[in-house]
Amino acid sequence: MASQKFAIVTGASTGIGFELAHLAAQDGYDLLVVADEPLIHAAADDFRRHGVDVQAVESDLSTMEGVDRLITCTGGRRVDLLCANAGRGLGHAFLEQDVADWRRVIDTNIMGTVYLLQQILRPMVARNAGKVLVTGSIAGFMPGSFQAVYNGTKAFIDSFADAVRNEIKDADGVTITNLMPGPTETEFFDRAEMLDTKVGADEKDDPAKVARDGWDALMDGKAHIVSGWKNKLQAAAAHVTPAGVLAERHRKMAEPGTAEEVEASGRSG
Repeated sequence: MASQKFAIVTGASTGIGFELAHLAAQDGYDLLVVADEPLIHAAADDFRRHGVDVQAVESDLSTMEGVDRLITCTGGRRVDLLCANAGRGLGHAFLEQDVADWRRVIDTNIMGTVYLLQQILRPMVARNAGKVLVTGSIAGFMPGSFQAVYNGTKAFIDSFADAVRNEIKDADGVTITNLMPGPTETEFFDRAEMLDTKVGADEKDDPAKVARDGWDALMDGKAHIVSGWKNKLQAAAAHVTPAGVLAERHRKMAEPGTAEEVEASGRSG
């Protein structure tokens, strides 16, 4: 028998999305979980232990066709909650990146997210009920030297979520929460080929803690949540620091080879 509550979680095979799906299942939501890799099916088996119905879909959300496939898999069922968490990173210098690689970052983080939100928010606003969590990033607050495209996409998402929230403010039963984590212990840095960077080598936040922060803010109907006190300080500082300074700081974290400086510091300390 289907639960009365139904949630979609994208990027749910690992990391923050995986933890968000667990939280939704624990709260009694039936799940439609999505990722662009076969691992999503094993993750779905893990979510089912909470006693809810779980449907897993392997779909590429960097394409409109992939988003349409996800929507079709709802079978017309009312979506009570959406965790739009799917995202893709990319390290190294912009001029050295292949067009196909940076295009996929933009298509996943922006096009796929925007298209999915439009499809899900329309019926939510029409019935004046629903919750949306968008995974942005504190990366959106700073120019991302050696992550220029990724940070740019997150700046878009952070701004977009604020704008749409204002547009639908009369639908007070619908909330949009923007979760803005800092560097988190996920597959992100491996997939973005950033393990040779300082940010890739440094200790990172626990994805379960980040997901819990986002979930609690979502349930409270908050507009934003920056997860972690260090990230809160960094986000606050970004608003008053010149862009050139921020870009240079980011370079020291994300430039290839900076992981060696972390290792050298550890040996000398």
